[in-house]
Amino acid sequence: MCWWAFTGLTHIILEGYFAFSPEFYKDKTGFYLAEVWKEYSKGDSRYAGRDSAIVAVEGMTSVLEGPPCLLAVYAIAKGKGYSYILQFAISLGQLYGTFVYFITAYLEGDNFSASPFYYYAYYVLANSFWLLIPSLIAIRCWKKISSAVQSQSQKKNKIR
Repeated sequence: MCWWAFTGLTHIILEGYFAFSPEFYKDKTGFYLAEVWKEYSKGDSRYAGRDSAIVAVEGMTSVLEGPPCLLAVYAIAKGKGYSYILQFAISLGQLYGTFVYFITAYLEGDNFSASPFYYYAYYVLANSFWLLIPSLIAIRCWKKISSAVQSQSQKKNKIR
């Protein structure tokens, strides 16, 4: 539940701000969210440059994944039957978005950071969690869903 709350709020608030505030880098007021993106741009300058692939991925993520992440928190807390399929679907979306993020950087030369420190701290380390955790959740959900389907099949075979 903690992952879904964290990632849902991250998608909605942080990524939503980036996607829908095209001139964040011009902000001189010290607004926290603008400063976060200015700092993160040191690890990936495509953010400051408003790269269209980045804006598209972040915008879709904030709108299409953020709210379902918060729904997953509710579904887990209440033991809803759709919890595992919801978590599986969101995890696949997160994996897809992260792979698009890394692949587009690779195809464009992967030379977007201010220094090796920012590259490894922001670009590699910070984003690796969106590969590792959704992968683990997807595997867990796959096993739970498969087990439930197999159990249901066995019950139907016993009735026949």
